[in-house]
Amino acid sequence: MVRLPKSIDDTAALLAHADYVAERSLATALFLALKMERPLFLEGEAGVGKTEIAKVLASTLERRLVRLQCYEGLDISSAVYEWNYPRQMIEIRLAEASGKVHEASGQANKASGQAARKKLSHDIFSEQFLIKRPLLQALETSDGAAPVLLIDELDRTDEPFEAYLLEVLSDFQVSIPELGTIKADQPPIVIITSNRTREIHDAVKRRCLYHWVDYPDAARELDILRRKAPGAAERLSREIVAFVQRLRKMDLFKLPGVAETIDWTKALVALDKLALDPDTVNDTLGALLKYQDDISRVRGSEAEQLLSEVRAEIAAA
Repeated sequence: MVRLPKSIDDTAALLAHADYVAERSLATALFLALKMERPLFLEGEAGVGKTEIAKVLASTLERRLVRLQCYEGLDISSAVYEWNYPRQMIEIRLAEASGKVHEASGQANKASGQAARKKLSHDIFSEQFLIKRPLLQALETSDGAAPVLLIDELDRTDEPFEAYLLEVLSDFQVSIPELGTIKADQPPIVIITSNRTREIHDAVKRRCLYHWVDYPDAARELDILRRKAPGAAERLSREIVAFVQRLRKMDLFKLPGVAETIDWTKALVALDKLALDPDTVNDTLGALLKYQDDISRVRGSEAEQLLSEVRAEIAAA
């Protein structure tokens, strides 16, 4: 197990070790979250690297990653725990077959049967019949280290589930009526992400440190490409970054994130391209833009104009 970083610079170096290029404000927010044992709430557009932060933390700190992928209708049985009903039924049938819970004549036998039923009821609601889902798993330490809990795309759930999270985020504990309260020996490292398709309740945000993960500037995006797509020629990487940076200034339905920049670069490398050209841009826009209206708007003369501006910029640099 790797020790937690002792400074902001150590945090940035930790991320860089896993080829995650973070701006200093993000490294600061992450350092404080680790130091203060507070959840870190990351908000931003899809594809800017929010989820990757949790993965990088788990790998660099050598912690177990527990991921809760949120979706509409997510409930406690899927996120926290549920009872293993088939096993419980088998246990009941076995007890009945052995005669331990049958009604019997005589006061003493009846008392014995009631005691057996009470014990069985207690036994089938013990931990061995409990199916632990991500939030409950995250309260368990492994090899003396708390895991990294990723609550991904919280904005996809509904408000009742957000309300349930308050106990987990405040006290790192879960209440189970049949067992009582289960509390973490060590607080997990919690990363919550949101694509802001809706607003998350203030009560959740108050329990977290907050950071908005923005699109990177050209210099940082080029650094990211050098790490994530090292097979790309330097000229190609520069042209891609300049092209994408211009796309993000357009009024598109969905602007390309860093993930799409990396995908596009790898696609062009697979095509053995050393530089951009109009035909290749038109043919591969589907790796960069994910809506047909956006592709139609950029393809053709618009792409050629953008490419011309990119070449002029690079030539002048």
